[in-house]
Amino acid sequence: MAEVVTMPRLSDTMTEGKVAKWHKKLGDSVKEGDILAEIETDKAVQDFETEWSGTILYIGVNEGDAAPVDSILTIIGKEGEDISTLLGGNTNVATTTVPENIPSITQTAEKSIEIPSGVEVINMPRLSDTMTEGKVAKWNKNVGDTVKEGDIIAEIETDKAVQDFESEFTGVLLYQGVKETDAAPVDSILAIIGPAGTDIAAIVSGGGKISEAIKSEKPLENKISVPTNTPTISTTSIERLAISPLAKKMAQDKGIDVSSLKGSGENGRIVKKDVETYTPSDKAVSETKTVISPVVMNVTTGETTETINSQMRNVIAKRLAESKFSAPHYYLMVEISMDKAIEARKVINNLPDTKISFNDMVIKAVAMALRKHPQVNSSWAGDKIIHHGDINVGVAVTVPDGLVVPVLKNTDYMNYNQISASVKDLASRAKNKQLKANEMEGSTFSVSNLGMFGIETFTSIINQPNSAILSVGAIVEKPVVKEGQIVVGNTMKLSLACDHRVIDGATGAAFLQSLRLYLEQPLSLLL
Repeated sequence: MAEVVTMPRLSDTMTEGKVAKWHKKLGDSVKEGDILAEIETDKAVQDFETEWSGTILYIGVNEGDAAPVDSILTIIGKEGEDISTLLGGNTNVATTTVPENIPSITQTAEKSIEIPSGVEVINMPRLSDTMTEGKVAKWNKNVGDTVKEGDIIAEIETDKAVQDFESEFTGVLLYQGVKETDAAPVDSILAIIGPAGTDIAAIVSGGGKISEAIKSEKPLENKISVPTNTPTISTTSIERLAISPLAKKMAQDKGIDVSSLKGSGENGRIVKKDVETYTPSDKAVSETKTVISPVVMNVTTGETTETINSQMRNVIAKRLAESKFSAPHYYLMVEISMDKAIEARKVINNLPDTKISFNDMVIKAVAMALRKHPQVNSSWAGDKIIHHGDINVGVAVTVPDGLVVPVLKNTDYMNYNQISASVKDLASRAKNKQLKANEMEGSTFSVSNLGMFGIETFTSIINQPNSAILSVGAIVEKPVVKEGQIVVGNTMKLSLACDHRVIDGATGAAFLQSLRLYLEQPLSLLL
């Protein structure tokens, strides 16, 4: 008898899950223990294993889409088994109640739009868990242009970033569903690709979504209409990699980008020992810091101009305003000696294949201080405070359209080399609009550094749902008093913005004391 597999609850705060990647497709055979999919929660991306053996008869959530906990994820059973009653909501399987609002295949077929042979309908993808609509920042292909698989057809602006959007299909661009600079809801028609001259009037006039369409040349298998997966964003880290679940978990814990690993297993599969023996390449650690220049505006003297806000800019403005006006901010500032940190960095950078920046040292010290002061690694949730078990430090990065905060997952388990390589990689891909949505989610604390621009001190607005953000200034050589003598020293100012609903003044001060100790006495990080 067929088994209904529902969207699992993988964390206590999870209300919906997003299918980051399907490892099995319709009609595939699965065995107990096989990884069906990668599920993205509000905290992490986790492999999801099947408890049953059989054939995939139905996929309820497209890759890249989200669905509520306990909704149908997939159905596993015997090949050819009739599961229309399960989709009609009349049967409970594996003690799971199938929602009654899922239409039967008969109902779906009655309102389906027939798609001509060879035509592919591409919907506006959901590129982040908070995305409800996308804006076409730029079309790279025009109607009538030939498109090949892998071509970037458009740049899609979400609420978090502008991302290149690749085609998974080859053909001619027959239709653009969204004009350049216009926005459209997720799952609405973005484009249609197919043979030149194909009549697509019925699809366009129907305003349908790809999930409502049935291929005319393909009969229904097992009485189920399965949606076509939407294309993925352009980034090499999204490509399917052969990697064992253990190796993947170890890489995540160590902060290693799996795309940089070389597999020694069967058919190039990445295994445990590949992660254990991994060392960052010379290219990954060649620079001491990553600086992204601010946007330069071209202004003509005497001429007043306007710039239409990008979707990213509008979202940044909205969220910062919500944070500033909803969270009672207060600020703690401290000036610390960096003399020993400078000496320690010189020693560390003399080691083979090692090049770290002061920002890397700050991030490492922050992670260790958060481990010692878990209250700072918490979030306000209305009637409760959420204490995060993972320490995920977000690093503010300037991009042409505003600001993004890529996240270093499990930062407290990363060494200097891993932090350095990860920050450079994330900052570089942020500038090139190649970050994945899940790489900008899940932070529990944030760091903003303007020291490279010569800014000595500043305060930041908290990046919610974090409860604190650290502002890092420039290292300044100045006269200081040591043991009653005026000498030349190197100092750096830190400013901690705290949400008073979560972090009391004494708690924030204690956190800064620990952070100061770790930076002024770098060897204390080893204790």
